[in-house]
Amino acid sequence: MTQAIAVLTGDIIDSRGLDDSQALFAVLDETLERLARAHDGRFERFRGDGFQLALPEPAAALEAAVMLRAGLIHQGQDQRWDARIAIAVGEDDWQPEAPLAAADGPVFVASGQGLDTMAEDTHLSLTRPDAEPDPGLGLLLRYVDELIEGWTTHAAEISHLRLWHDESQQALARRLGIRQPSVHKRLRTARWALLGDTLAYFRERLAMEGPTR
Repeated sequence: MTQAIAVLTGDIIDSRGLDDSQALFAVLDETLERLARAHDGRFERFRGDGFQLALPEPAAALEAAVMLRAGLIHQGQDQRWDARIAIAVGEDDWQPEAPLAAADGPVFVASGQGLDTMAEDTHLSLTRPDAEPDPGLGLLLRYVDELIEGWTTHAAEISHLRLWHDESQQALARRLGIRQPSVHKRLRTARWALLGDTLAYFRERLAMEGPTR
């Protein structure tokens, strides 16, 4: 039986040039595990700085990619941590209890190819093997990618926190140990209002990939 799934294939940007790769990979593993647990999915790491995350919840695909990049960026110290992530959404017979290493369905292939062919200055891509091309979605994805590229560590941190916790600014301020006006300023710097609306739109569109058939 096939079902609609999302596959995120990625790698760390310039991992060989980073000083503290051990700390970086610890953050990567922790974030991937958290995302897999939250969405009943599965992740694996390969080739040192490569990774793959499969989710039986296609609607969450872009949000998961943004969460992962936000988690990396805000925890980088003297150097910027970030990743390239190729998303593919479509029908596949993969089940969450099955390992990813042997998965070779069209969605897995599309995600891997998306990463291999990603332009040097691009860090997000989306492929929908079972759907007609949608230039509008591609344009919005470019916007999200450019927005993330402009994040400071504080902007990434508040975005990461807001994505995981749908709370008031006062509650977020308590988590960070700062004042509410500072949270408001960081959310504005992160362009959270636009990002949140864009992610909600992607969630709605990707949810239309269809239920289990």
